[in-house]
Amino acid sequence: MDIDIGINKKDRTKIADGLSHLLADSYTLYLTTHNFHWNVTGPMFNTLHLMFEAQYTELALAVDLIAERIRALGVAAPGTYAAFAGLTRIKEPEGVPSAEEMIRQLVKGQEAVVKTARELMPVVDKAGDEPTADLLTQRMQVHEKTAWMLRSMLAG
Repeated sequence: MDIDIGINKKDRTKIADGLSHLLADSYTLYLTTHNFHWNVTGPMFNTLHLMFEAQYTELALAVDLIAERIRALGVAAPGTYAAFAGLTRIKEPEGVPSAEEMIRQLVKGQEAVVKTARELMPVVDKAGDEPTADLLTQRMQVHEKTAWMLRSMLAG
């Protein structure tokens, strides 16, 4: 059945492509955060272990929302490691970094997700896609706040 939601197919496809990049970034950040949750060590272990758990749990819910929005636009959502690797701008960590380096990498990952979301906003605005604009705004708020909290742990 054809989709008739007031956004033409070309715009829906372009938005879904941008959301696919956001999904890949979010999933890569989820995997990295979960990895760091498992492998963090040092004096800040308990704090970081719990903080990373809260962050990857939030990301697990977010990737579902993003993928479902892609589907609502009539496009198949990417869902494999290979697809995500080709779409993400986030570099996966090598080895097990120190706790401080984990924080630095997660700040960069959080900021990367914000940039991906922000880059899509003009396309979404032009198409009048308010549900996607709302989703992007919410994601940017979460990731900017999380980046700030992580950066605060590195101050001083």
